[in-house]
Amino acid sequence: MKKHVLWILSLIIYFNVSAQELPQLVKTPPMGWNSWDCFGMDVTESQMKATADYMAKNLKKFGWNYIVLDMGWNYGEGLNTWNFGMKNPPQEMDEYGRLIPNIRKFPSSTGGKGLKPLSDYVHTLGLKFGIHIMRGVPWQAVEKDTRIKGTTFGAKSIATEANKCRWFNGMLTVDMTKPGAQEYYDALIDMYAEWGVDYIKADDLLKDPFQSQEIEAIQKAIQKSGRPIVLSLSAGPLPVEKVDHLRKNANLWRISGDMWDDWSFIKKTFDYCRTWQDYITPNHWPDCDMLPLGKLRINGTDGALAKAINKQAVNTINEVARLTDDEKYTLITLWSIFRSPLMIGGNLLELDKFTFQLLTNEQVLGVNQNSNNNHEIRANENEIIWVADDPTSDAKYVAMFNVSDNNMKQIKITWAELGITGKQTIRNLWNNKNIGNYHVSFKASINPHGCGFYKISKK
Repeated sequence: MKKHVLWILSLIIYFNVSAQELPQLVKTPPMGWNSWDCFGMDVTESQMKATADYMAKNLKKFGWNYIVLDMGWNYGEGLNTWNFGMKNPPQEMDEYGRLIPNIRKFPSSTGGKGLKPLSDYVHTLGLKFGIHIMRGVPWQAVEKDTRIKGTTFGAKSIATEANKCRWFNGMLTVDMTKPGAQEYYDALIDMYAEWGVDYIKADDLLKDPFQSQEIEAIQKAIQKSGRPIVLSLSAGPLPVEKVDHLRKNANLWRISGDMWDDWSFIKKTFDYCRTWQDYITPNHWPDCDMLPLGKLRINGTDGALAKAINKQAVNTINEVARLTDDEKYTLITLWSIFRSPLMIGGNLLELDKFTFQLLTNEQVLGVNQNSNNNHEIRANENEIIWVADDPTSDAKYVAMFNVSDNNMKQIKITWAELGITGKQTIRNLWNNKNIGNYHVSFKASINPHGCGFYKISKK
């Protein structure tokens, strides 16, 4: 009887979705690095530490401060970037059915320490630590019917095959109407809080279908844990009609599928940004996904890029980003004018000079971190223009994109379109130089797949 009373109380709490605003953990878009694009499933503790060292030394002063450990940390021997779609993959798990680090890849996790030693290391550098998780309960926990910590319920009683992940076969859906379901997520997030996790990228929640109940369960568990943890949801695309639910339960959410280093992915992102431009708000950021710049796919590939460009997967591994320099400028410019979270995907230890300069342009990053009224004002098959306001002055930021494939374009912006008058000074944000003074309009020659990024002001 007591068990069922507790279950009823938990259901009352579960269905009482809080309408309160989430804690203001990310007033500006998060900036950091994520391990997936370069290290995939085979990421190791030594790679994470070396990356954190590099960020602390070279990038932290520009605002980059998140080190995010993506998929792979909790998977057992035999599972790698090439075969992670296998049925019933090997996964490391504790007695309560919670996934824990692979000791070979993360040796400091021995003795039940989990990822806390790695998290502590990242924190000593003045950085923040994040992890990737899959929604649901591990298949091994269901098979063994492991007990949910703090309850008498077993994992089998909360699991269902309904709507389980279509691309990873390690997890089953948690049926949030069942006794012990919320307690499972509570115990999971409590463990992450004990590890000192600052950021959770929770995957397979936004489509096929939208997993509203598990999203709510994860956020409720975060609030119960007492630790300020940023919640990032993956992966899109998803309809804007979900925005109210997202704002109640998450700090950022992916508006796109996985982003890779081919123009087709960038061009598609313009459409996603157009759809989500009215929903850019502090603490709740529509997310265009990672920046696939630098050395990528070092340990193999999930095949997404290869499929998109009609190449053999083996011919896309361990290579520098396939984007042209113009396309790289466009990538950073769009993410900045849209105010997307910025997560570097390439191996920082092999970062080339050009990419480093892209990632450390303070005026460009300033638009991402401190602008408002960001929106598209023109779009056709050849050109797209985005604008934003400088919140500290009457200045405007203007991003001009040539989205045609072959020809340089003269792209023009008029003062009437911007709602300004009189003499204005044009500053090129990418080379940090003033171009000159203009009175009615401004035009620039833009390369195909390229862009121009400007500040227009009376100064």
